[in-house]
Amino acid sequence: MYRQRLEEAHGVTRTSELREAGLSKYALDQAVKRGSLLRIGRGWVAVPSADPARVYAAKARLTLSCVTQAERLGLWVRESGQRHFAVPRPGSELREEGICLHYWKPVEPRMPYALEDSIINVLSHVARCQPHEDAVATWDSALNKQLVTKGQLESAALGGRARRVLRDTDRFADSGLETYVRLRLRWLPVRLRTQTWIEGRRVDFLLGERLILQIDGGTHVGVQRNKDNTHDAVLATLGFTVLRFGYAQVMHDWPETQEIIMTAIRAGLHNRR
Repeated sequence: MYRQRLEEAHGVTRTSELREAGLSKYALDQAVKRGSLLRIGRGWVAVPSADPARVYAAKARLTLSCVTQAERLGLWVRESGQRHFAVPRPGSELREEGICLHYWKPVEPRMPYALEDSIINVLSHVARCQPHEDAVATWDSALNKQLVTKGQLESAALGGRARRVLRDTDRFADSGLETYVRLRLRWLPVRLRTQTWIEGRRVDFLLGERLILQIDGGTHVGVQRNKDNTHDAVLATLGFTVLRFGYAQVMHDWPETQEIIMTAIRAGLHNRR
């Protein structure tokens, strides 16, 4: 029974929960003596192979949240040199370099001694902590991966910044790069459509009727790159103009990238010919 509890807790749990699951104090002490369990803080134990992030949270009496937990969930997160934790209760603090602590009240009630925040609390922290574009990219990723629905977010007691982030989300964004491009081009007096099907495949952006923007992430290599090139060629034969941009052009060289797009629009390449 206690082994199941350890498995459910991903190898990090409170000793009181193991006792409740049937592990005697003597058996617990023997497990620690053998090294099959490690005491990692007052009232906490972990298996030697436990996730270091969860071990750290238990030691410091913190909850993994914001961009740190978002990244652990596989969501798009812009590079961050810090680890972000929520402070769930008084005394749950550990001040050291590279740690960012959040004291905001959780949107959803947090389980006592939770080591990982709920997805809605995570996104709420992201909205308050990160720049707007970065937050929208993470929220888009959560919606796209179906870790949360727009309805759940709309019904949550979100603050003003989170509401503004929610307003700008698009669950069809396949990558954070697409989020940045969408937000940065929405001012254009040209119709901008996302994830549109043309000739059997989706294109990332269609401006007007004929200008296509394709945003390449890390998966656009090898066989995928060959498929992309073939599709680009087919689109060109049909009268479309395809502009393809990568990570650096979106995240580091945006003014130059935007000027290329604007030059294409000024040349009328977005209009039906």
